[in-house]
Amino acid sequence: MTGPLVQTLTTDRFTMRPLRREDAAALFPTLSDPAQCLYLTRPAFESEEELWGWLADPDWPGLTWIAEDARGTVAGRFIIVAAPHEGVEEIGYIVCGEAQGQGVARECASALIAHRFASGVRKITAEVDARNTPSVRLLESLGFTKEAHFREHEVTHAGMCDVLWYGMLRGEPATRTAQ
Repeated sequence: MTGPLVQTLTTDRFTMRPLRREDAAALFPTLSDPAQCLYLTRPAFESEEELWGWLADPDWPGLTWIAEDARGTVAGRFIIVAAPHEGVEEIGYIVCGEAQGQGVARECASALIAHRFASGVRKITAEVDARNTPSVRLLESLGFTKEAHFREHEVTHAGMCDVLWYGMLRGEPATRTAQ
């Protein structure tokens, strides 16, 4: 992805900063757990080294932010990947197991969405496994609109799955991402 480097963002509870090597160790407990990786397109990671290779892949076309709290504890990973269309980007996220259910994804995704819209992006999309109810709820609570339901669309390590496609336009009400 061309464009600006990952800029540090702050929310009420988190600093969202660029990826560091030690983040693999912090993310590994979550990303090595098959239950936590059910909705990823790949299975759980076998080692921190394998995870680091995936996180730091130089050919990956996205940007990564790591959310950490005031104590420096990593709470999650948030990503943006350019879509093939000008001004469109896709958001992704995973919250560390011990931080799930505490509003991390909502707070950090809201900050990232506001940041990307302020940088000139016109639309942000999200692709989600239809079985991933917490992610669907998050996207809808942030103000994303379901644009498509692709039935039996993707084969992953967990089998055939339906995929939901969500989108949010820059001009939509600011309260949708400010809550």
